[in-house]
Amino acid sequence: MPMNDTNVKLQPAANATPTNPSEGKVKPKKSGFLRELSRNRFSYLLALPAVIYVFIFSYATYPYLIIAFERFNYQQGIFHSEWIGFKNFEFFFKSSDAWTVMANTIKLNVLFLVFGTVFAVALAVLFNEIRQKLFIKLAQSTMIFPSFLSWIIVSYLMYMLFATDTGMVNRILDYFGLSTPNWYSEAKMWPWLLTGMKIWKDAGMGSIIYLAAITGIDQSLYESADIDGATRWRKIRSITLPLLAPTIAILTLLNLGKIFYGDFGMLYAIIGDNGVLYPTTDVIDTYVFRALRQIGDPSNAAAIGLFQSVVGFVLVFVFNFITRKFYKEGALY
Repeated sequence: MPMNDTNVKLQPAANATPTNPSEGKVKPKKSGFLRELSRNRFSYLLALPAVIYVFIFSYATYPYLIIAFERFNYQQGIFHSEWIGFKNFEFFFKSSDAWTVMANTIKLNVLFLVFGTVFAVALAVLFNEIRQKLFIKLAQSTMIFPSFLSWIIVSYLMYMLFATDTGMVNRILDYFGLSTPNWYSEAKMWPWLLTGMKIWKDAGMGSIIYLAAITGIDQSLYESADIDGATRWRKIRSITLPLLAPTIAILTLLNLGKIFYGDFGMLYAIIGDNGVLYPTTDVIDTYVFRALRQIGDPSNAAAIGLFQSVVGFVLVFVFNFITRKFYKEGALY
């Protein structure tokens, strides 16, 4: 019986060469990293200057840590200077001011961390509760603006407020017949003055992170609370703050790594070389800077910088271990 040609499908031979050279070839897939780089290339291009900055001033400077164990000589370089071991650490730890300076550093950082976190979280919660968009934009802009001021400008603002004869604070106190202290001679007051100024300058910017975390909370939780008749304060206490706790814990852990680092820009701009205030405001960074300026030995400064880094590194691991054990959601890893 003759076969109908239209019903016969010819199968190509197994060894036949395809007419299109690209047929039968599997295109190689890009790796995950390259695909991500290609997809978001413009975002990574914007981040490139920051990456280069961190690489040059953080990772590329690691070889210079060796001068912490040398009597560094500029002519001989870091690899040919005299090796003296841990003697560079002695200039600080054998100093009579060492423990006072370390205590001041820890005390100020704890004050900055605790009160800064409390005010930043409070601002974020308040911003989240505001319903008028125009007011919230104005309020956020007002709170964030101080973050863009340099500490030099802030130091002049503080002098305008607390100057003994012409300061606004003393003028107000004098108007009400109260005593007018000499603020720049009262060392005990300055940890709290510095804390207040730190909060004024940085709390607004810090609240942005917490506000972003709050906006990521599932809104159905608040809707369920509304159905149950919960008040705003009840929703904040039972929903917002508990779900914000992991973010607070993680940021606190990161800040603990810098607890042995003083805010040099802030303290040197405001306190400067006012030795009367050193008992409560002198921190490791300002102490080492004065020593470097007077002695001119970078090895001493490198030794204390290395000490600060090691202590911060250890503290992050220790507190992260404790956090993971008692509050796993707030641990870094």
